[in-house]
Amino acid sequence: MLTIDAKGIYYRELNSKVRDAVSKGEKEILLKNVNGQYYIGDGLRGETTITIDGVPGNDLAAFMDGPTLIIKNNAQDNIGNTMNSGKVIIHGNAGDVLGYGMRGGKLHIRGDVGYRVGIHMKGYKKQNPVIIAGGKAGDFFGEYMAGGVLILLNLDGKKDDRPMVGDYLGTGMHGGIIFIRGDVDKKLCGAEVGITDLDNEDNKFLKEYLEDYCKDFNLKTEDIMRVGFKKLIPASLRPYGNLYAY
Repeated sequence: MLTIDAKGIYYRELNSKVRDAVSKGEKEILLKNVNGQYYIGDGLRGETTITIDGVPGNDLAAFMDGPTLIIKNNAQDNIGNTMNSGKVIIHGNAGDVLGYGMRGGKLHIRGDVGYRVGIHMKGYKKQNPVIIAGGKAGDFFGEYMAGGVLILLNLDGKKDDRPMVGDYLGTGMHGGIIFIRGDVDKKLCGAEVGITDLDNEDNKFLKEYLEDYCKDFNLKTEDIMRVGFKKLIPASLRPYGNLYAY
């Protein structure tokens, strides 16, 4: 494993070192002492695994196509912007606007996430982007979602009284699926969202994604699925069609 010490290094220099290492064929990279450097993993391709010791800055894994990033701490905003494939595993909490326009790959977050997670997620051809958050989420979860899968687990819900998810859940949603572990208050949802119970196919579909998530965090799928889920789907493919000019 190649180790790069990021302490005191400007983000451009750090990312240049990472790109050079990947271009030379490094498959395992450890970034030590990361402290807010932007753009780590952006545009990288291939099968490299990058482990980040510290808290990376905004726009982690934007446009990424293949690598795996493992963050041992918290992470900030705009993770996975237009990400094409690969995986980001975050052992702490993450910020706002995760997976903006995400076309493929997976974001696995053990803790809480912020606002506008999954905004404009869309998928691309046979690719199906997936974001799974183990904690709670802020407002506008799944806003304008056009494809992919969002899963919110609230695994540590008994530790505090905050709501599991904020207002405007699925506002403008016109594609994709949202799974929420527990009950969903219709008042929190956008008018474009329908709420249903899961059938056998849904449970099979959900279990497949949760098994991969649980491997990353040493959790048990059966424990998570003991609590029922609700499935949120768009009620219309063109929720704002009546507002368009023709």
